[in-house]
Amino acid sequence: MIYDCAIIGGGPAGLNAALVLGRARRSVALIDSNRPRNAVTHESHGFITRDSVTPAEFRRIAYEEVRRYPTVDHLQTEVVSVDKTESGFEALDSTGLRIQARKLILATGVKEIFPEIEGFYPLYGKSLFNCPYCDGWELRDQPLVVVSESPSVFHTAKLLLNWSKDLIVCTNGKASLPDEKKEWLQSKGILVMEHSVAAFIGQNGRLKHVRFADGTQVPRTGGFVIPQFAQSAPFGECLGCERTELGGIWTDKLGRTSIPGLYSAGDASYFMPSQVVFAAASGSRTAMGVNMDLTEEDFK
Repeated sequence: MIYDCAIIGGGPAGLNAALVLGRARRSVALIDSNRPRNAVTHESHGFITRDSVTPAEFRRIAYEEVRRYPTVDHLQTEVVSVDKTESGFEALDSTGLRIQARKLILATGVKEIFPEIEGFYPLYGKSLFNCPYCDGWELRDQPLVVVSESPSVFHTAKLLLNWSKDLIVCTNGKASLPDEKKEWLQSKGILVMEHSVAAFIGQNGRLKHVRFADGTQVPRTGGFVIPQFAQSAPFGECLGCERTELGGIWTDKLGRTSIPGLYSAGDASYFMPSQVVFAAASGSRTAMGVNMDLTEEDFK
């Protein structure tokens, strides 16, 4: 069987793309390895009608809705390679199954690369996070820390003042802030710490202190650690897709990549902002692009 479209990735982007294509009566293979990036997250926020939903519940509801459409097949497996073929694309999974489709959507998302700091992972998703819009409300008015090795920490610090005025900015030993920006932050009562962060100290998922390499220890109850992002799957690169300046897969407004018949949706294509609502919208828009192109081909 050759599907109209295969979708690699069962996050919000892939699920919404499958929903739209299923409703358009397209045959779809939704391929999902069931390893969501936000599995560590206790709640997802900022999506109307689904604010505070757990990632597991979001996926349960989404799959329940997608499975209503008989032309959508859910394949819980891991894709190991993708090739361009005369009829479209072929995805090979870890069991040797070959999945063929006329069109292919890469909704594989991104992976975060965090600074190597002792004690981070036991606190991540509980009192340390990476997105103020996702979790700033839950940490409002608390003594917070933001750790970033990027010059964008200045923007993040300004943003976090909406949630808490008790803020420490840490560059983790990187000279990422010019003097004028440090002075501006300090004028707003924000302490700038340029020593490397040695450890996050907490208990039962709750941050208590931040310890620096010089021995300084500062009490904090929560904060944000800003990661770098990278593609979580190599398929776009292997197929020769053009990239954006940030490393995302370049697409037009309807999710088309530089490779004919290949599309990308969600975090894999734009990297930031990394939110459920953006990813779902991207999946919907990309599915419309796929259906439009299939319609034109069939009409001709």
